[in-house]
Amino acid sequence: MDGVRLYTRSAGEGLPVVLLHAFPMSSTMWLAQREGLAATCKVITPDLRGFGGSPLGDDEPSVDVMADDVVRLLDEEGIDRAVVGGQSMGGYVTMALCRRHPDRLLGAVLADTKATADSEAARAGRERIAAAVLERGTSVLVEEVLPGLVGSTTRQRRAMVFGRVRGLVQSAPPAAVAWAQRAMAARPDSFGTLRGLKVPALVIVGEEDGLSPPSDAEAMAEAVPDGRLTVIEKAGHLSAIEQPEAFNRAVAAFLRDRIL
Repeated sequence: MDGVRLYTRSAGEGLPVVLLHAFPMSSTMWLAQREGLAATCKVITPDLRGFGGSPLGDDEPSVDVMADDVVRLLDEEGIDRAVVGGQSMGGYVTMALCRRHPDRLLGAVLADTKATADSEAARAGRERIAAAVLERGTSVLVEEVLPGLVGSTTRQRRAMVFGRVRGLVQSAPPAAVAWAQRAMAARPDSFGTLRGLKVPALVIVGEEDGLSPPSDAEAMAEAVPDGRLTVIEKAGHLSAIEQPEAFNRAVAAFLRDRIL
């Protein structure tokens, strides 16, 4: 398995911090993090396979394959160990990387994600959306996925932010959307991985996140031997986009206190 070469955007220098985007976004979602954290570290934001500028390849859908892609990127960049973090789907990939390549981590950031595997109903829902997107395009995502991606405050008060998220959702390639849904549906429970983590972890959650609520985040932070939890007010599932300053403050403080 040769994997694919990931397209990436980077900013800053020093401590390498890899941020993996949410579904069905691309690395463009991390604009405020590249700008806001570049004074603290080297922010590396790849497009996960099939999204943005990265090819989809022909591997079977798997978060393990996505994690291996990220490690290959570290190899290409000459980086031995990095802080790796992800939001939503990016968090699933981060936990797969923790499981498969623990020696490559300096720390982990898990934002608006969950360590449990999908229920049967959730897996069936992902397969239904995967098939519908391949048949009808991303309008299905706008109808069914978009409403849950942001919190009520963003929907009511931040029309520009909601519009930006909508545009990112609409531009997602259908084949990548279907592949990623199937990869997420097949992922294992990761609580054992979190309990065995040898590096510090920051768990972030938007207080209005209905997809992976604060209770999920609390359970994850408690499972990690050196875990820290930050709840971001007035943010939903895409806390990094909805409240970027608060998100960046949480990450910068974690790097300063636990890593640097």
